[in-house]
Amino acid sequence: MTAKVLTPRQIVSELDKYIVGQDAAKRSVAIALRNRWRRQQVPPELRDEIAPKNIIMIGPTGVGKTEIARRLARLANSPFIKVEATKFTEVGYVGRDVESMVRDLVELAVNMAKTGEQENVKAKAWELAEEKLLDLLLPKKKEEGKEEGAEKEKLLEVVKVEKSETLSTREKLRRMLRKGKLDERYVELEVSNSAVPMVEIFSSAGMEEMELNIREMFGNILPQKKKKRKMKIPEAKDILFQEESQKLIDMDKVVEQALRLTEQNGIIFLDELDKIGGSGASYGPDVSREGVQRDLLPIIEGSTVITKYGMVKTDHILFIAAGAFNVSKPSDLLPELQGRFPIRVELDPLTKEDFVRILKEPKNALLTQYMALLLTEGMELVFEDDAVDEIAEIAHEVNDRMENIGARRLHTVMEKLLDEISFEAPDKGSGTISITKEYVSKKLEEILEDENLSRYIL
Repeated sequence: MTAKVLTPRQIVSELDKYIVGQDAAKRSVAIALRNRWRRQQVPPELRDEIAPKNIIMIGPTGVGKTEIARRLARLANSPFIKVEATKFTEVGYVGRDVESMVRDLVELAVNMAKTGEQENVKAKAWELAEEKLLDLLLPKKKEEGKEEGAEKEKLLEVVKVEKSETLSTREKLRRMLRKGKLDERYVELEVSNSAVPMVEIFSSAGMEEMELNIREMFGNILPQKKKKRKMKIPEAKDILFQEESQKLIDMDKVVEQALRLTEQNGIIFLDELDKIGGSGASYGPDVSREGVQRDLLPIIEGSTVITKYGMVKTDHILFIAAGAFNVSKPSDLLPELQGRFPIRVELDPLTKEDFVRILKEPKNALLTQYMALLLTEGMELVFEDDAVDEIAEIAHEVNDRMENIGARRLHTVMEKLLDEISFEAPDKGSGTISITKEYVSKKLEEILEDENLSRYIL
């Protein structure tokens, strides 16, 4: 995993491709990621003593908190899960089974490890799938009256007219199959019917694991039903490839790798942490909020969670928490919980200049997305610079006048701006459309002037 050995500067540089500004937050997560690699290099007796430096990102919605964590996980090739902390304050839930987020993380890691193993056996699996497909296209003739003693004789009969004819036909079919000449042909394939019998399973808080186990148990006890289906050759080849991959993959190795990946590289993003910060009241919903904090504490401090794949230690999972903290403050959290988040980083509200950059600069820039979407209809969109400035200005103004939803406001403005073009694109056919400042003003001026209307539409 080459991503692990990136330097903090390289990590920031990679994050810059997708996220505008927020340099302090990028630096913090880059150091946290690099520290993981450093921990692996220290002597084993000290390695387990070094705890991850968990981070709290403080900032309004839509400034890039989640995106920074998500891109970081992708860079590190780490299992990553996003959890809303408020989920654990729901009625009847009240902090119970916060361990479910670790179980979900393990499930993700298993899928990642499985995909990696599948990549390793890919060539062999395709080879076996091809052979099975050729068997379906050219069934082997059952030879009668063969006794065991005649086996050696059979091997020595190399030059046999029928056999050579069959071989040459098989090779011809193989060549046609590889060139895609048989893609329109249908074959009958026996596929396993994986439907679990109709058993009503009532799941309440903390019983997700039980539901999974019951489903699995029924799946294992009852024999798998097979049914024949007619399908085109490409679909049949994909199904056979999946079946052969499963047979070649060593699941014990996959699980072992997934548990190690979760414990050493897992990242859990806890959103809306500020919503479970107590505000000093000792009754009502705040009691449950503090209960959630107390339940989160052992997971973040480091404990052992039982999953269906085995025990998982959470000591070295990196927790990145985020919240606006406009009502409560990090100091309102339980002191023990505060202590487990040594790094606090504040993200800046987005300016008009940031909006211009968000529209144009990132690899997945908003303008690039809309241009690519309309290009599928043969229509080329061209955004003039002053039009981009105007879009950014309007988005910034709406954020100031109403609720500040950060960069997400650009999506609502862009949708309203291009709704007519998007609707008419298939009928107009190919061509070039230039988006000017005048066009932007004309489309959005009415909405901006009427405050009630802009509250609904933008």
